[in-house]
Amino acid sequence: MDTEGMGRGTEAPNIRAWAGKAHRLSAEERDQLLPNLRAVGWNELEGRDAIFKQFHFKDFNRAFGFMTRVALQAEKLDHHPEWFNVYNKVHITLSTHECAGLSERDINLASFIEQVAVSMT
Repeated sequence: MDTEGMGRGTEAPNIRAWAGKAHRLSAEERDQLLPNLRAVGWNELEGRDAIFKQFHFKDFNRAFGFMTRVALQAEKLDHHPEWFNVYNKVHITLSTHECAGLSERDINLASFIEQVAVSMT
């Protein structure tokens, strides 16, 4: 599982995570992978196996630029976020429909999203 790229540059998440069928993270995998994301503001959603974070930017232009960069990577990986945008705010929820819950794909996409957000502030 590749989370070591979190916070550095804008390298793409580990593409191997997208090979084959996604599996729901085990309790052990969650204990290993979620603390880094919790530390930067990602939270698990109550009543749903997903993670969520709100991002705030200086203005709409920066929020839209952020969304564009994330969208291009998400399309390349065929793993798309659920999101909502109003002016300078972007709310993102990640969950893998294929396994009806959190998978390594979500962790890697969240890590990429963090890299983009840091580069845009």
